[in-house]
Amino acid sequence: MIFGDMTPDEAEGAILAHSQKAGSETFKKGRVLSRADIAALKEAGVSHIVAARLEETDVPEDEAAAALASALAGKSIRAAAPFTGRANLVAEEAGVLEIDAERILAINMIGEALTVATLATFETVDERQMLATVKVIPFAVPRADLDKALEVARLGPAPIAVQRFEPHRVGLVATQLPSTKESVLDKSRAVLDDRLGAMGSRIARELRVPHTAHAVADAVRALAKEGLSPILVFGASATVDRRDVVPAGIVQAGGDILHFGMPVDPGNLLLLARLGETPVVGLPGCARSPKLNGFDWVLARLLAGLEVTPKDIMAMGLGGLLKEIPTRPQPREGASAAASSPRIAALILAAGRSSRMNGPNKLLLPLGGKPMVAHVAEAVRASSASPVTVVTGNAESEVRAALSEFDASFVHNPDYAEGLSTSLRAGLAALPDDVDGVLV
Repeated sequence: MIFGDMTPDEAEGAILAHSQKAGSETFKKGRVLSRADIAALKEAGVSHIVAARLEETDVPEDEAAAALASALAGKSIRAAAPFTGRANLVAEEAGVLEIDAERILAINMIGEALTVATLATFETVDERQMLATVKVIPFAVPRADLDKALEVARLGPAPIAVQRFEPHRVGLVATQLPSTKESVLDKSRAVLDDRLGAMGSRIARELRVPHTAHAVADAVRALAKEGLSPILVFGASATVDRRDVVPAGIVQAGGDILHFGMPVDPGNLLLLARLGETPVVGLPGCARSPKLNGFDWVLARLLAGLEVTPKDIMAMGLGGLLKEIPTRPQPREGASAAASSPRIAALILAAGRSSRMNGPNKLLLPLGGKPMVAHVAEAVRASSASPVTVVTGNAESEVRAALSEFDASFVHNPDYAEGLSTSLRAGLAALPDDVDGVLV
């Protein structure tokens, strides 16, 4: 790719590297300059521009991004149409994201032009969620580099795939001590119902039994005979050893303890076992809470049909610190409840002159039967941002009328003609002192 300073006569067919004003018109970065564009530049007195000209060995940015994204996209993933050198990969179904990290790294090591950014492997993802993006940094990629990247991407199954959640009929064993309250078991069951429901599964049968190895063994065997899988065991007291009540009961039932403990906090005391082909999980106490914990990671993989091995459990330590622990300083401890829910205000900047529209105020133009600025206000109202402040300037009375039904305060910017920064300054000055942030 040839890149650098050019005269307009040299730039026909080249790609504009930076936005350039030509009289009353502004040519945006990335524009392929036509003969008419060259004439307009010359007429405006532009003598030099910075542009790029592709060579035969170059692949244009959108074409390269689309090709690599398509090669990376595996099961239940859609490669979206490219734009400005970017192509996104989007989940077509909810599930667990699988990524061949070595191949993604290999592609990113090929050269500067091609980049691939992804979510973390084994992350739980929703339908239509963006999973990865391919971005071409310059305006083109050397064909040799693209060919290398495509070769890596096509070396085996696609490097990025979603293993979708499959509906499971799950078995639950809850043990009880004489002091165990039914309300505690009910709440634990409700939290588990929500977890499973979010992934398309449900508890088909729950057995509440005494907290003894023999009772656990009978219950696990009974649920396995009914074909329920996985089987989850809530112990009335935490499992602290492989020979404790819950693991001992699984072994009495004929099962095998695969791994006890995990390098994830919260979630350290998870137990992974198997009875025949049926996964059995001894739940850590934190699974009674809806907050993210290590059990969530194991459950998601199981419901997506992925095997979970002891090695998988031990590998969860990287990124496995999900909360602060008592043995290190906790600067946020003792903060007020309000600190966990910051107060975020909203500023709607509606003072501009719409000079690029050459006449009408774009915020007052009708869109879907209402002024465009009303759509902005509706989006803000649908959020939790509060308070909402509208900065007016040009066409102040018309803007106020367009937003008359919205609960917002107004501040006028008399210096609106001097640019957006003056409206931002006026809006920020009007905010209450107790807001923690502002959405503009």
